[in-house]
Amino acid sequence: MAYVDGFVLPVPKKKLAAYQVMARKAGKIWREHGALQYVEAAGEDMNVKFGVPFPKQMKSKPGETIVFAWIVFKSRAHRDKVNAKVMKDPRIHKIAPEEMPFDCKRMLYGGFKAIAEA
Repeated sequence: MAYVDGFVLPVPKKKLAAYQVMARKAGKIWREHGALQYVEAAGEDMNVKFGVPFPKQMKSKPGETIVFAWIVFKSRAHRDKVNAKVMKDPRIHKIAPEEMPFDCKRMLYGGFKAIAEA
């Protein structure tokens, strides 16, 4: 079963294009170092009737959207190896613009062991 790093964060809509540029560069680096999949998706249908909508749970502010993202690895050991390589890659430290297009303190992040795949 795969291992997934997942994260959710609010991004100001006016900074979404800058975030997308940053995400594409980061995704390329993770894939080059062995990640099986790298996906970042911007909220589109956030006014749901079932469960707790992401914006409500994230306490998003007017003018923000939610980014839901994941990186897939073969296993946790594979994740650890890939992430170590990524952190040593000088390109990853050049990606972030002067002002990050999101508030890092509001990002949710964690590693997940897959329990079902289809």
